[in-house]
Parts: sequence; structure tokens; C-alpha cells
Amino acid sequence: MIRQIKIFAALAIIVSGFTACSINMTMSGASIPENINSFSVQYFNNRAPLINPTLSQEFTEGLKDRITNESRLRLVSDNGDIDFSGNITGYDVRPMDIQADAVAAQTRLSMTVKVTYKNYKDPKSNWESSFSAFRDFDSNQNINAVEADLTREMVEEITENIFNKAFADW
Repeated sequence: MIRQIKIFAALAIIVSGFTACSINMTMSGASIPENINSFSVQYFNNRAPLINPTLSQEFTEGLKDRITNESRLRLVSDNGDIDFSGNITGYDVRPMDIQADAVAAQTRLSMTVKVTYKNYKDPKSNWESSFSAFRDFDSNQNINAVEADLTREMVEEITENIFNKAFADW
């Protein structure tokens, strides 16, 4: 009986040590230090040669939504503990899988975003990186018919990768 009490006491000490840790784990696997409470996302301008008129807004809002929904952090307009900024540097459509008759069977829509991450509580963890995604579609389809859905999928993929790099230490 005394041995069981000692084991229980040891487990209680270990568990309390884990709960006193300064890292907060979320359901998404994110590890966010307790001293980080807010984030800001600057507007991502589209600097790509091909301009999708709604892409900058869609991407900027997508990144805000991703962080808001998957972390405990509070969105602020400026000067968050963590700040995301950057540009859409690539957005293009090109033929893929050229057939013998010199006609493309597939077309690829791709997007690249350059991101600057600043952690004002821990400047050593700042980084700058580019993230890309692409979607292929049948060349018989008109880009105007599929662009909105494919762009939404790419924004979801890129914002997930940004979130993971910023908060999941991968």
C-alpha cells in the first residue's frame, strides 16, 4: 500500500511538471510558447506576372483564418507578438503532359508565396521562406471554370504549411 502511494505521488509530481511547462500544445500539434498571445498578418500583395484579382485578399484572409482556427492566438491588426508578411511571387498556368500531336493533356495551375515570419518575443526564431502548391486539371476544361476551386485548395495547402513551419516545428 505504501509503495502504491509512493508511485502515485511520483506520477503526480511528473504530471504537475508537464503542466507547468511553458509550451502550450494545441489539437493541431502546434507548440506555442505561453508568452505568445497575439498574431498579425499583413496584406500579401500579388507580385506574380499573372494577376488573379481576388488572390491577395483570399490568401491573406485564409492565413488569418488558419491561425485563428487552429491556435489560441488572438488576431490583431498590427504589432502582434508574431507577424506574418510577404508577397505572392508566382501564379501561373502552363501546359503539362504534351501528347504526340503537340496538345497538352493536362494544364497546371501553380502558386508560390514568399513569407516573412517575425517573432517579437523570440527574434532568434524569425524566418523567411517560400511555399508552393499546384493543381493539375484536364486541358479540355476552361481555366475560368476551375480556377476558383483550385486556388482555394492551393491556399489551404500553403496556409497549412506556413502554420506548420511557424508552430509545429517541422
